[in-house]
Amino acid sequence: MPKCEGKVIAITGPRKAEEMSLLVAKQGGIPLVRPTQGTMFEHFDHLAAEVDKVIDKPVQWAVWTTGIGLEKLLEAAREAGREEALLVKLKQIRHAARGYKTVNALKRLGIVPDIRDDDGSTLGLIRAMASYDAEQWRGSLVALQLHGDPAPTLNAFLADAGAQSIELMPYRHTPPDEAVLEQFTSELLSGQIDAVAVTAAPQLRFLFAYAKERGMADKLLQIFQERTLLAAVGKVTAAAAIDEGIERMLVPDEERMGALIVALSRWFEAN
Repeated sequence: MPKCEGKVIAITGPRKAEEMSLLVAKQGGIPLVRPTQGTMFEHFDHLAAEVDKVIDKPVQWAVWTTGIGLEKLLEAAREAGREEALLVKLKQIRHAARGYKTVNALKRLGIVPDIRDDDGSTLGLIRAMASYDAEQWRGSLVALQLHGDPAPTLNAFLADAGAQSIELMPYRHTPPDEAVLEQFTSELLSGQIDAVAVTAAPQLRFLFAYAKERGMADKLLQIFQERTLLAAVGKVTAAAAIDEGIERMLVPDEERMGALIVALSRWFEAN
C-alpha cells in the first residue's frame, strides 16, 4: 500500500505545483493545490535598469540569493541588447551564492562562486561571508540580489563589514487570491488536510497574515500543533514557520521537492 494512501496533502507553492501533485499522487496521497503566494516578475523596462546597475557601476561583488533571480536579469539583459556586456561584467567580479540552484545557475555561465552557504539558508550564507577575508568587503560595492522581499540581515552584514550595497529586485512576491486563502484556512480549521507542503517562506507569511487579520492565527497554530503536519522544504522555510509560532514540522535533509514528499511518506508510514 502506498505510504500516503488517502492522506490529503496541500501544496502551497504556485511554481511546479503540477509536478508536486504528481509526486504526491505516486505516493498514494490526494494532492490539493492551494497557492498562498503569488509571484510577479517585473517588466523588462524595470529590469533593464537593474541590469544597468551591475554593468555601469563599479561593482566588485554580487551576492545571489536565488537562481531564478539571476536568470531573470539575464533575460532582461538579452531583451535590452546588453547580455554580452552583463556576462563580461559577471566574469570580472566575485560572487557569493545561496542554495544549490543559485550555484548551478552561475555554473551554467562558467562561474564558480567564491563563497557559498553551508546549509541553503541566508544565515548560512552570512556565516560563509563572515569567514571570508574581511578586507575583501571593506570599501567594496556589492550588488545584492533580493528574492522578492527585503534582506535586512544581509544588508546589515554588508554595512557592518564596511561595504556599500545596491539592491537588485528581479521579482516580487505578491499576495495570493484572497478566495484561495479563505478556502484554505477553512479546510485547515475543519481538519480536512493531513499535511501542508510549503516550498517558500512567503507562502507562510501570507497565510498567517490572512489568519491574523481575521483573528484565526491561534486556531491555525493549534491545528498545526495537533492535527495537520507542516512539511517545510528547507531551513529558510522552516525558520519562517518558527517565526509564526509553529513548533511541530518536518524538514527533509535534502532541500528538494522530491525529498520533501518522500520525507512526508516516511512520516505517515511511521505514524
